[in-house]
Amino acid sequence: MHALNPSVNRIRAAAHRAMAIAALHADSSLSTRLNRYRHHMDRARALLAVGVAQ
Repeated sequence: MHALNPSVNRIRAAAHRAMAIAALHADSSLSTRLNRYRHHMDRARALLAVGVAQ
């Protein structure tokens, strides 16, 4: 049960932050890069919020 393990959530949040940065450097349109960046940052924030709430 990964949602209950704060260390796993921190690792996954870090991975999503890395994917967000990679999205900014991708060879895509600006709107696509921003959408991917926002998606991954939202995921990272949600994972960290779950860890803080426990």
